[in-house]
Amino acid sequence: MNVLNLGLFDLIGFITGFLFTLMVLSYLVGDNPLFRFAMHVFVGVSAGYIVIVTISNVILPQMVYPLIEGKFSVLTAMMWAGAFFLMFKAVPKVSRFGNGVMAYLVGVGVAVAIGGAVLGTIFPQSLGTIRLFDQGLDGNVYALRWEQILNGMLILIGTLSTLVYFRFHLREHGRTVTKGLMSLRFVNTIGQFFIAVTFGVLFVGVYIASVSALIERFVFIREFLKSVLAPVFRF
Repeated sequence: MNVLNLGLFDLIGFITGFLFTLMVLSYLVGDNPLFRFAMHVFVGVSAGYIVIVTISNVILPQMVYPLIEGKFSVLTAMMWAGAFFLMFKAVPKVSRFGNGVMAYLVGVGVAVAIGGAVLGTIFPQSLGTIRLFDQGLDGNVYALRWEQILNGMLILIGTLSTLVYFRFHLREHGRTVTKGLMSLRFVNTIGQFFIAVTFGVLFVGVYIASVSALIERFVFIREFLKSVLAPVFRF
């Protein structure tokens, strides 16, 4: 691709991407003003994008357009009232008037998070663990392959030991450890092992994604320089 054949806006975007890539990569030699400038621009662009999306998808269609079109409803009134009281949070002396709306937002957010965790993680994890021991339509447990049984046992042990580790994490303070606590500590150790393996796998995934992004940026720089310098050096 020859950058000289691009349109004006495409050329500006191409050059801007090249410069910001170099600014971010400059962090390899240490923290510097170029890297901080690039980070500030990225944060500002992200915040601006969120504001634009909020205005376009929430404020205008849900609050402003109903007033202009004469379709004012109870829901619109509640939104305007919530926005009005929420603005009090910007003034410390009267911020208490916005506590009710803030409490409602926090409660809804927590409820959505809990619902997502239960319906999206706990139930699917439990059902997935149970299905690994499914005997099939014929009800013959011997029809299960040993790989399926081993896989199911590992997932079952990992799930239960991890839950036990988070729920019954031992903190000994010079007390006598009974046989029951010793067994519980053994289960906690197994759960800690599975947690360590999970974090290791997640780290490897993040590392591979980061290396892939870095390679893509180096390829971008090479193609940019090749496109710019090709007419000069004829290669």
